[in-house]
Amino acid sequence: MHCVTHMQALDGPNGYSRAQSRPTGEPNAVQGPERVNSLLALMGIESWKPILTALLLPPVPLLLLTLIGARLVLPRRGLGWLVILLSVALIWLSACTGSARMLAQFALRPPPVLGADRIQALKAEAQAKRPIAIVVLGGGMEALAPEYGVASLRPQSIERLRYGVWLGRETGLPVAFSGGVGWAQLDAKPEAQIAAQIAASEYGRPLKWIEDNSRDTRENAIRTIALLKPQGIRQIVLVTHGFHMPRALRNFEQAAGGEIRIEAAPMGMARRGDLPALTWVPTNDGFQDTRNILRELIGSALGA
Repeated sequence: MHCVTHMQALDGPNGYSRAQSRPTGEPNAVQGPERVNSLLALMGIESWKPILTALLLPPVPLLLLTLIGARLVLPRRGLGWLVILLSVALIWLSACTGSARMLAQFALRPPPVLGADRIQALKAEAQAKRPIAIVVLGGGMEALAPEYGVASLRPQSIERLRYGVWLGRETGLPVAFSGGVGWAQLDAKPEAQIAAQIAASEYGRPLKWIEDNSRDTRENAIRTIALLKPQGIRQIVLVTHGFHMPRALRNFEQAAGGEIRIEAAPMGMARRGDLPALTWVPTNDGFQDTRNILRELIGSALGA
């Protein structure tokens, strides 16, 4: 996939470099999921992505299935009850960590985390001045956190930033953060700018670059590659949650076009220490895990 924007690195007010984009050129032919994304753009409904995704995620389709079953009970009682029982079973399973774990293993297959040996190897490469950068992908922001009185990052984004900053400290590699204002958000401060403030003031590790114009994972990749390539970066260590990594990795590899090597550094991969039986009891964690995995599959289909 060819980059559709040119990026310029500018010195930001806090010492990091930020991205400024200006669209150029004509759209290229696309295949697979990119066709879906291009169709949404052509129809002018890219901003509908969060709504379409929410309607496709549990429990909405399963509640609809329950209503269909209830409607079928009168004319075809046996089939109606079968549909109702099936929908109830799927609602149960959609909230279990066990089913979420199996779905992730077979549908997503996230790469393994970076081991201690690989982290030491990255440290040696940093000392050798190899052109490598750590890139952290945003996971959402809050326009206003009342307890702080300012904008803040959502828990997933904070977790990614924390690991990226830790990895940067352990290896000595510079860190970049990618995230703007998402499709589901109204006008707000870009996520990358919030992350830069938190990294500097709370973690004591200022970011080297920020990319603050992207609205989804696809744009994260396009805009970040366009920012780092002119800086001479030839390898990216990509930080995001394990469930998000397969789609993020694919988008970055497509955007890089083989000119920049992309290495996965997934996080949030720890398994909960619940009793085996509890993994098949509905919980809030299980429901959220399942929604995250299904969101990734839908995002891949939509080319986001």
